[in-house]
Amino acid sequence: METIKKSVEVLNDLIEINNDRIAGFQHASKGLEANNADLKIIFGNLVSESRKNVQELTAKISRIGGEAETGSSRTGAIHLAWLDVKATFSGHDRESILAECERGEDAIKKAYKDALKTDNGLPLGVDRIVVQQREYIIAAHDKIKFLREKQA
Repeated sequence: METIKKSVEVLNDLIEINNDRIAGFQHASKGLEANNADLKIIFGNLVSESRKNVQELTAKISRIGGEAETGSSRTGAIHLAWLDVKATFSGHDRESILAECERGEDAIKKAYKDALKTDNGLPLGVDRIVVQQREYIIAAHDKIKFLREKQA
């Protein structure tokens, strides 16, 4: 029973960071000028990816008998990282936007790494979906980092 409770807590943390990520990229897209149409597409794809992550995590929580979160995180470094991202999108250049997005992606990468620690005891099947999502998160981070470095 304690293992299930711990697993639900870990998965809910991932839901919250994905919700933060959705809000961050949506906000970033609104602040982009027409010459950054490529970033709007990339950010839109990352919003869709995080929505899919939330759906998968919610289904896994239900399957193990827990109740999924629906909101965003309220405290911690993860939330603060996205707040920094959101605050940056008022008239900053492409490199600054990408740098802040990379910081947000660093935070979600860390959340997934922490979720996969062995003491979290994620059930078989649940851990596989978290590993798969983490791979997509890492790829997204690397793409954002590449675009940022290309601007420098």
